[in-house]
Amino acid sequence: MDKSQIVTKIIGSPKNPVKEKGRAFAPTNIALCKYWGKRNEKINLPLNPSLSISMGDLGTKTVVSMSDKEDQVFLNGEYLDPSNSFTTRLQTYLDLYRPSPNTFFQVHTENNIPTAAGLASSASGFAALVLALNDLFGWNLEQRNLSILARIGSGSASRSIYEGFVTWHAGEREDGMDSYAEPLEVRWPEFRVGTLTLSTEQKKVGSRSGMRLTKETSSLYQGWPDKARFDFNLLQEAITHKDFSQLGRVSEGNALTMHATMIGAWPPLLYWLPESVAHMHKIWELRESGVPVYFTMDAGPNLKLLFLAETQSILEENFPKMKVVVPF
Repeated sequence: MDKSQIVTKIIGSPKNPVKEKGRAFAPTNIALCKYWGKRNEKINLPLNPSLSISMGDLGTKTVVSMSDKEDQVFLNGEYLDPSNSFTTRLQTYLDLYRPSPNTFFQVHTENNIPTAAGLASSASGFAALVLALNDLFGWNLEQRNLSILARIGSGSASRSIYEGFVTWHAGEREDGMDSYAEPLEVRWPEFRVGTLTLSTEQKKVGSRSGMRLTKETSSLYQGWPDKARFDFNLLQEAITHKDFSQLGRVSEGNALTMHATMIGAWPPLLYWLPESVAHMHKIWELRESGVPVYFTMDAGPNLKLLFLAETQSILEENFPKMKVVVPF
């Protein structure tokens, strides 16, 4: 099954809008158990399940309406040329929802996080786009189907449909209809995420290309899917029992293992900056001194600190530029 068949299965034949504009916000999410590698690249089916935490009010606002003559895409208020890679990726995705070949869209997207810098902007971007299209066309879809539609745009977008802790099931079916995200019914008001933005530059190797390179060339990748499945179960257990120590250890270890598979690729894929490593050492030193703090990293140089409310003040002293997210 290809993307267009999945869309037809979920929404039927494309219909005309029911309102002038569709609006939505979707949070970015940070994976605690990472998604790295696909069993089907065409419809973004992952090799392993993953688990994330949504990042509160950090994410993407999108407004979608119809356009008279051509697609128009605006990112953070700036019109993007049709040849821009961001525009072409959006247009290809929007092709799935056009009622006719002469139907055009105008998309206004605003990110309050850096775009393509390892802070999961594509996750919130495609989730917000799907939610805005749902609003524009009046599909009234259940969240499971919205998650599947977001997934075929960007895999991790499947998780940004929701808030809080979210699991993404890898699924087994070839059509991908059992690969969707859903929230964990656990609230953890004391849980905190601190973002350390060390670079806002667009990364040279995108996640999609990085996954493919790692899977095809890294000898360390063979053990990754089993490791991720094991971590996935441990993290669900830690969240259920609110065992912060277990959550932190597993999340940090999962991130470092994922990055190790990248470093083992050829040519080696290293997203870290010297500042990234310096901050890792600082976190380890704090932990040795008795401060319960851990980190995770996506495919980029920026770190996300994991901690509880009781240690927020000491971490703010040690990382003055850290921005604190309260997910619950």
